[in-house]
Amino acid sequence: MTPVTRWPAEAIWEAVAPLLPGFTVEVLPQVDSTSSELMRRLRAGQIEPTLLVAEQQTAGRGRMGRGWQSQIGDSLTFSLSLPLAPADWSGLSLAVGVSVVESLHPELQLKWPNDVWLQGRKLGGILIETAGAAGAQRHAVIGIGINIATPAVDAAQALSTVPASLRELMPGIDAPAALLRLAEPLVRTVQAFEQQGFAPFQSRFARHDLLLGRPLTLSTGVAGIGRGVDARGALQVMTDDGLQAITSAEVSVRPVLG
Repeated sequence: MTPVTRWPAEAIWEAVAPLLPGFTVEVLPQVDSTSSELMRRLRAGQIEPTLLVAEQQTAGRGRMGRGWQSQIGDSLTFSLSLPLAPADWSGLSLAVGVSVVESLHPELQLKWPNDVWLQGRKLGGILIETAGAAGAQRHAVIGIGINIATPAVDAAQALSTVPASLRELMPGIDAPAALLRLAEPLVRTVQAFEQQGFAPFQSRFARHDLLLGRPLTLSTGVAGIGRGVDARGALQVMTDDGLQAITSAEVSVRPVLG
């Protein structure tokens, strides 16, 4: 029999509710995707700020439509929906990444624009979506997936590299403990971003920037050296034609590691 997972829902609610009136925490045994479920709820008019956790996702989604599936106990998969009205949405996924790595472990790195890495391997990912009916306040849905344990061998063999797991850095940590570390700082980060934009997070991102100073290959075939991110979160790449600012909508970037 699978042991019952005890989630710190009450502790998270007590920490976050004063920041987000009407906030709720919900844990589902299984769902296709926590972000998809929250988007469905928002479109149906359920606009309460919600942190939705799935013990297992069957059709999780990553950037550019990539799948993110999780087995019970192996991963932490959750999404946060909340009303948000920043003057500029640029850099939100980077600010969220800063919150994630600062909450979990200083050795973690951020691969622009929305991945968490450990020692050259992907540990987790972030997906930002928005929803809002005409005339209604817009809501952000922030989906986060973190590998807690190393995926099973058969699943890992389908990938080019074995993904990293948080237990490599923090032996014994489980998904509930990781969620407790992440939830309140995440809400505070998103609220700070709403008021101030990405600029205050720029130097904090730089401390964890996987691509800074590395040779990069862009999906367009352009090569260059990573020069950090600007105050709006655009990736700066020094190419043969000079410094280029790259946004997440234009290219995907892979570091040349080693």
